[in-house]
Amino acid sequence: MRHSPPQHPQFYVTAPQDCPYLENKVERKLFTALYGSNSSRLNNSLSKQGFRRSQNVLYRPSCSNCTACMSARIPSKDFSPSKSQKRILSKNEDIVRVINPPLATDPQYELFKNYISKRHSDGGMSDMDSDDFTSMIEETNVESKLIEYYIKKDATLELVSFSLVDILDDGISMVYSVFDPELRNRSLGTYMILDHSNLALEMNLNFVYLGYWVKDSSKMDYKRRFSPLEVFTNDKWTNASKYNVSKIDSDKHDQEKHGVPIYLPSEE
Repeated sequence: MRHSPPQHPQFYVTAPQDCPYLENKVERKLFTALYGSNSSRLNNSLSKQGFRRSQNVLYRPSCSNCTACMSARIPSKDFSPSKSQKRILSKNEDIVRVINPPLATDPQYELFKNYISKRHSDGGMSDMDSDDFTSMIEETNVESKLIEYYIKKDATLELVSFSLVDILDDGISMVYSVFDPELRNRSLGTYMILDHSNLALEMNLNFVYLGYWVKDSSKMDYKRRFSPLEVFTNDKWTNASKYNVSKIDSDKHDQEKHGVPIYLPSEE
């Protein structure tokens, strides 16, 4: 017997597990599946409400005792690089950007494995094989691209970083990024974000979605260097510099009691 998928997205909550960002905290995620002709509209709508995509799933934090994890984005039209960021751009003027469909390649996988082993050896991706990597890149039913960066070495182009992104109706969502950990002097992680902001302007888009930002997490601290940074909290986007801890804490009870609303797109 064939079962048709539900017409409207169904939302579920994961079981509690250790928080990867804050000690002595647990996390839960609210998630829904992406499928069918409404996938792009759903991805656009929920990305603006703090959700992130992983393959064919959209998720956001749903922790009952913590509101520290917030989706972050750069308003590219308002963003101006700092002096140090301008130096990074200048240092990487020789880099070549190439935009490709979301198709996995051997050079990408080798760069990914090197990056994980040097930067995140104790993380959840450390045991991913080539099939897992291919699924991460290619399992998408929305408009996704691979932004690849090359430098010329011995008369050939060598892949040094790449980013899997979704093209939203208002911005670029950086789903996952990788760079050569040996090229520390180039600050490739920062460079990619700066270049994605430039790319958003080239595409006449307003934002670069960076994923989640946790104020007290050293792993996330680099995101606050992109100013003005906006964070999604209390059902709206707020300038991170105006983020009011006491107000967030005072509103937490109402959020837990009434829930954070989710606005679904029209199916028309």
